[in-house]
Amino acid sequence: MERLFPMFAKLTGRQVLVVGGGAVGEAKIRSLLDTGAQIRVVALQASPVVREWADAGTIDLEERAFAPADLEGIFLVVAAISSRELNEFIFGEAQRRGILCNVVDVPELCDFFYPAVVRRGDLQIAISTAGQSPLLAQRIRKRLEQQFGQEYAEWVAQLGKLRREVLSSELPAERKRELLRSLTSQDEFSFASGRSGGEGEEEQ
Repeated sequence: MERLFPMFAKLTGRQVLVVGGGAVGEAKIRSLLDTGAQIRVVALQASPVVREWADAGTIDLEERAFAPADLEGIFLVVAAISSRELNEFIFGEAQRRGILCNVVDVPELCDFFYPAVVRRGDLQIAISTAGQSPLLAQRIRKRLEQQFGQEYAEWVAQLGKLRREVLSSELPAERKRELLRSLTSQDEFSFASGRSGGEGEEEQ
């Protein structure tokens, strides 16, 4: 089996197409809302929530059938529809044009997969089974949510600020490396989380 290359992609300003505006399409659109992508949705029917996003100008929605021309200028496409024939057609068109494609719940028609994600501010932990068992990925995500509480969001923000200060200093390179290593130690985290109010034990 092919090995997947794990990565986090910047979608700001890029055109993303979602085909399908039902419950599944809505979930996929929701996951894209905070990425800065320009989201286009083509669907025969859209859920009330998807229409609300369109009315608010958050996404562009066209309630009609998919056409190959919809892929022009698209960076990646998500097909959230039930028609196997249309899914295969969209995937084939995307492959021909060099566009990344995800057909929901059809691993063999995917260039990438949606991972289960734990988000704590700028900290993101993604879990993937390459489409083999999304339920297992979700179960692991729930365990990690208990292990990594919301206090990590503040700590990561602090680390970013301190890292920039250390790197911009005139300290020797080796001393900079030592400081950066020490900042991520468990003792430092315990101290930082204690200053933030000791909420690290709450389950999210």
